[in-house]
Amino acid sequence: MSQHWLATGRASPRLVLAVVFVALLLDNILLTVVVPIVPTFLYMTEYEGAKSSVSPTVPEPTPAAPGAPPVSGSATTTVPVRGFTSAGNGTRSSPPGPPPRGCLQGGEFLAQENTRVGLLFASKALVQLLVNPWVGVLTNRIGYHIPMFLGFTILFLSTVMFAFSGTYTLLFIARALQGIGSSFSSVAGLGLLASVYPDDSERGRAMGTALGGLALGVLIGAPFGSVMYEFVGKASPFLVLAFLALLDGALQLCILQPSRVSPEGTKATPLSTLLRDPYILVAAGALCFSNMGVAMLEPTLPIWMLQTMCPPQWQLGMAFLPASISYLVGTNLFGILANRMGRWLCSMIGMAVVGISLLCVPLATNIYGLIGPNAGLGFAIGMVDSSMMPIMGYLVDLRHTSAYGTVYAIADVAFCVGFAVGPSTGGAMVRALGFPWLMVAVGALNVAYAPLCRLLRSPPAAEEKMAILSQECPMQPKSYTPKEAQRESSLTEEAENVE
Repeated sequence: MSQHWLATGRASPRLVLAVVFVALLLDNILLTVVVPIVPTFLYMTEYEGAKSSVSPTVPEPTPAAPGAPPVSGSATTTVPVRGFTSAGNGTRSSPPGPPPRGCLQGGEFLAQENTRVGLLFASKALVQLLVNPWVGVLTNRIGYHIPMFLGFTILFLSTVMFAFSGTYTLLFIARALQGIGSSFSSVAGLGLLASVYPDDSERGRAMGTALGGLALGVLIGAPFGSVMYEFVGKASPFLVLAFLALLDGALQLCILQPSRVSPEGTKATPLSTLLRDPYILVAAGALCFSNMGVAMLEPTLPIWMLQTMCPPQWQLGMAFLPASISYLVGTNLFGILANRMGRWLCSMIGMAVVGISLLCVPLATNIYGLIGPNAGLGFAIGMVDSSMMPIMGYLVDLRHTSAYGTVYAIADVAFCVGFAVGPSTGGAMVRALGFPWLMVAVGALNVAYAPLCRLLRSPPAAEEKMAILSQECPMQPKSYTPKEAQRESSLTEEAENVE
């Protein structure tokens, strides 16, 4: 009975979708759970440690104010940020209730920390950027199942390493290791989905659902990390994730048969050919620039909040909650609607809203002022992602051969460029220009890029593809609305595969 259930499950696209959903969920919880933890952890261990040992490298050696609580107050006081920030109060003595700019002390250290935290966050994307093309080629040769399981194994090791890392160097290595695991999981997972959902409309819905897992991971990660770090300890969120990763590995063993080599049935288009396709490059650019905004916010927004708003530590993660919820809504909503109204139009509107939302972020004076801009940012990125991911598969079907590992490696590279360039340059740009001007620059970039999405309205098919399509349907493709003949053919093939 159990063998029959497993055999049926392995032939079910919905169970495959569930596996990919869980893999993306855990990967993105780990991606964002560190966002509120790392800046405060490094401040506590390095800056306050240096202050307590009277290190000569401390940038502001003036003694603390007489009324300031000791370093240990951050672990016992009911208002965490007071103990957290006052321990480094070295600029001048001041009575209770200082102005916002005095909330967090050690200004030179924080300026340097912006850059260091940005580089740490970017290390995952930089490594993923290098590994993705090789994973795309590997999936074309051995299939998607083994790379998916390899991704789980590496992510599990990275999660355990995060739990027990106590220095910047070890955290950096753990983050880079996560990039390798993410590359295997995301490229293989999205390629697997595209192969089990050949119909364009169904593929769009499946991609929207899978990206919902990504959104849910982003939604849970930052608040979960900040609350667990504040009330339980640094290792606790990572140990919980490690346990959930083990459950995901068991699910993959049952459903995906990761020991089976199953190469693509058709010869994949070379990576160099896909990179010369202007329509694929436009779609990849939209993914890159729309996600670059939130990537720049991750290392810079918590530190900007600490300098200007004096929030409790748990609010550092909660600030990303509106963006995560709206991203979850956007990906699921436009996974269905984008195919009806035109995916190019959804992407163009989404990029414009991303730009406007980023321009509004510096106007906030407290955490409540961040709700609107962050919610608009998340919803708009959900529009772009849920539109562009199916477009990548559609372009390969229309203009190349229907092997998806390489094209989704390109899509993941686009994500990685955004999440590599964003954090790595964001900290340096904050030091040079200030946080508000950084948001203006990235917002203007998104608004300027948005009109290019119109090029994806009716991409031409390759000549040999056009000949095949003209035999299947007398109407030549002019938009992303799937043809009835193509839908019937895809559903027939899917039914035969299930049988």
